[in-house]
Amino acid sequence: MEDEGSATAPVVTAAQIARLAGVTRAAVANWRRRHDDFPAPISGTAAGPLFALTEIEAWLAGQRKGRGVSQEVALWQSLRAAYSDDMTAALVEVGTHLTGEATTTLQEPISEAVDRLAAERTAAQLFEDLLTRFLTSVGRSGAQAVSSPRLVRAFTHFAGPLQEAAGLVYDPACGAGSLVLSMTGSAATEVAGQELNPGLLRLTQLRIQLKGGSAAHLEVGDSLRDDRHPDLRAQLVVCEPPLGQTDWGREELLLDARWELGAPPRAEGDLAWLQHCYFHTAPGGRTLIALAPSAAYRRSGRRIRAELVHRGALTSVVALPPGLATSHNLPLLLWELRRPARPGDEARSVRMIDLTANDPDGPLDPSPDQIADVPLIDLIRAEVDLSPSAYVTAAQPDYPTEYAHLRATLEQQLRELAELLPSLPPGPGTGALDEITPVGVGDLVQAGLVRTTEDGEAASASDQLDTDYLRGFLRSASNTRRNTSATGTHRSDLRGAQLPQMDIEQQRQYGAAFRDLGEFERRLKELVRMGDQAARLAYDGLTNGALAPTAAAHITTTDSATREGAE
Repeated sequence: MEDEGSATAPVVTAAQIARLAGVTRAAVANWRRRHDDFPAPISGTAAGPLFALTEIEAWLAGQRKGRGVSQEVALWQSLRAAYSDDMTAALVEVGTHLTGEATTTLQEPISEAVDRLAAERTAAQLFEDLLTRFLTSVGRSGAQAVSSPRLVRAFTHFAGPLQEAAGLVYDPACGAGSLVLSMTGSAATEVAGQELNPGLLRLTQLRIQLKGGSAAHLEVGDSLRDDRHPDLRAQLVVCEPPLGQTDWGREELLLDARWELGAPPRAEGDLAWLQHCYFHTAPGGRTLIALAPSAAYRRSGRRIRAELVHRGALTSVVALPPGLATSHNLPLLLWELRRPARPGDEARSVRMIDLTANDPDGPLDPSPDQIADVPLIDLIRAEVDLSPSAYVTAAQPDYPTEYAHLRATLEQQLRELAELLPSLPPGPGTGALDEITPVGVGDLVQAGLVRTTEDGEAASASDQLDTDYLRGFLRSASNTRRNTSATGTHRSDLRGAQLPQMDIEQQRQYGAAFRDLGEFERRLKELVRMGDQAARLAYDGLTNGALAPTAAAHITTTDSATREGAE
């Protein structure tokens, strides 16, 4: 039975936890995955969980992750200030400094901060923590060229026990090395890789060096056009190739020995990468490669897919949840190939797994209704469609129960939403606040009274400035106009913004109103999401017969009774 006090206990969202700790929301999601003792949600929904404030505060204090310990955040902000969006170069300099090499050009205050943090933990751990910040900063320069932590987790899960086996692991588009290094569970494991971006490849080298690993076989270059490991055969090949690559060098590579399944058409860069990986797979070894959904059904690639199935080299295709890639929200497909070690080792069927309805941060083990073992003969059809959704029958929801529950929840949320919108009495008059002497936010930043959080939001760094008051006035019409160019482009720039000067009590009054408005906006967005879900459920239920209009249901019942009476 639910504790009676839990209904009135203060709760916080994941975004509020991030602000409380001075980190990004991605960092909070990472804590939830990595720490078994992270407090469980006490209410809310899967998309918007709510946590007990007291439990969160106790956990942050125990983990020393509160605002009182923000040296790592300060270091990251210093690196951003010094290197702007080129955080790859910043991390290369930090990693080089941590190895003790004299070639680093880090500014002295930054190098001192790095040394202080490295003294509290190992150099390797500090570098990995900074890399985690980089990898979860989606949209930052270079971040779209590396595998997201979510996708790395999926690869690790489906690699299974082989991840711990000795042997050679190879990634032909290794980025910062996250995929290939996640597979090195044995001291006897060797690492090989190739990467077009020299900075990202240097990050991989530094990660291996700081962890004390053996020298890896890493090369700079385009793996398709200039394969620097032509004789390499790996026990495990992992790869997240560039998405939708059409200019991959087909004309100059038409007679390449790697095309065992047939020369890929110009539009099939994905299947060129797949064949490159399979070519470098040793007998008995496996390939795990993440491809866009269209690679499984495009007509131009059907001959290659048919040959792949015919040879018994394809063992499974997993449709992953959306949100695992860094640069898009497509539900990637994870293909698993195995090169037969001897005749008779060929696959007899292909396991199709559809996880597209799952939470991207949730468990990756499929339920029985998300799996279909499809005989090879059933895959060799006209288009050779290898999409899991074509074979896995999705479980049908209980339309009447789920729709009734959603409708009741929406009604309750609508009542609560009306109460959330603050009651605001008349103010001193339009334009009255413009007459108050303003203070430039740029001056407050320079004085150290305003800081920028990891997710780009402004926050108070003083007990004389209210954060919600600051953020509310930054959204004023006048500040919005200051940050909008003649072409209509809006760019957030704290230096040009202004605030009316108020004492802290007045700031808190405005801050409370802005805070209520922010919660109103958040709940409104959640309400729209639930409304869309209810509408989709209603449309599906009405069109498949699971639901019926009230009048139609009454007519059906009446007609049945009439027919029974007539009989």
